[in-house]
Amino acid sequence: MKSINPKFANNIIKALEAGVTPTLGIGNLLVGRNKEVEEVIKILTDIKEGGSDIRFWVGDFGSGKSFMLATISNLALEKDFVCSTIDLAVQRRFYATDRKAVALYREIVDNIKTKSKRDSSALADIIESYLQEVFQKVSLKTNKPLEAIINGEDKALVEEIIISDISNFTNKSLSYEFSKALIFYYRAIINQNTLDKLLALRWFRADIPTKTESKRDLSINQIINDDNYFDAIKLLGEFFLKAGYSGFVINFDEAVNLYKIPQSVTRERNYERILNIYNECKSNKARGIFINFGATFKTIYDENRGLSSYKALKSRLSLDSPSNLDIINTNKTVLELKVLTDEQIYTLLENLLNIYNTNYKTNINLIKDDILSYMNYQLNRPGAKEFLTPRAVIKDYLEILDIKRQNDNFTINEILNSKFTDFNKAVSKDPLNLDDEIEIIWLNTMIC
Repeated sequence: MKSINPKFANNIIKALEAGVTPTLGIGNLLVGRNKEVEEVIKILTDIKEGGSDIRFWVGDFGSGKSFMLATISNLALEKDFVCSTIDLAVQRRFYATDRKAVALYREIVDNIKTKSKRDSSALADIIESYLQEVFQKVSLKTNKPLEAIINGEDKALVEEIIISDISNFTNKSLSYEFSKALIFYYRAIINQNTLDKLLALRWFRADIPTKTESKRDLSINQIINDDNYFDAIKLLGEFFLKAGYSGFVINFDEAVNLYKIPQSVTRERNYERILNIYNECKSNKARGIFINFGATFKTIYDENRGLSSYKALKSRLSLDSPSNLDIINTNKTVLELKVLTDEQIYTLLENLLNIYNTNYKTNINLIKDDILSYMNYQLNRPGAKEFLTPRAVIKDYLEILDIKRQNDNFTINEILNSKFTDFNKAVSKDPLNLDDEIEIIWLNTMIC
């Protein structure tokens, strides 16, 4: 077993016990996704050079969509990308006229993370990091101390550089307003005005509802709204590159919420906006941006309500039908996540044991037959094929390890027999399941 950072081990165990995806050390749980990871690393390399791309990660409940998005985020953060992962929801849409698209944009901004700041939005840190670089340029150019520039000397030159930087971005829509918001933030720094800094951040996160308010408070005539929010996202992508980061990774999970939109016209308009985003990313007009969707098969392939119902998207994404073969083609825009094999599940549980021992500083030793016995108990319960989820498998496994840690006088077989006394008790539907009404379990094969 390879060693693991105790901090990562603690984050993993706490997250899995709570039924959520860990934010640190997720690579220690990465099983059976080597080719997908290689493709992601290749894409990230292209993004760093100013490219852009988009991927749809598709699978039924338990196939690992959220885990894949978390893996992408972790890989990107380690490579100095800015990342934001959000769940799509009823109140957050790609197309809207009632600020639901703005709510989507705001959620993206509020979830911005960097390698050094993962606990809250890092936007203010990124802005100040960029301004620090501008201060250093002016200091070198004028041969004045850096502290003097920070304190407000040569304001005109600082503002000239900011305007010049943003005006050179590929995306021109909102670029002037974007530069004015940066200058407003800069002036707040030299004036030591915290409220003005917050006001500038309100503009960046589309929290100013009217043009009138924006003009009055910041002297900026335009705001980020339901129509232009993706222009703001593209500006952020180029701005992050300019600030010295590798690019901007945005992950949209729970895309099934688009599928569930009841009005066909609203659903189609959301799909049309996704098509526009697809075109922007594939034509490199969204420089430095990598967008990922986590979606179920229904969300993608259903020709009545899914993305396949929108013909322009269907043709772009080649959505003829999902593959029934275990063939992997990572060069596709729509990537189907295959369920884990028995061997991969075994490796995952073995890795979890190592992580658990690291976290609790224990030395619980499970032989191969112990882990196989646990898998056999779980997989042969009535209803397991339809409703057994990875969340339940992992939480039960951790509970067994908890019992063993606190009751070392009992053998694993005794604990398993006690845990699964009522062997015929059926597996019920996971109440936290947010995917389609009909799912298939990741563990689609049984151990005999």
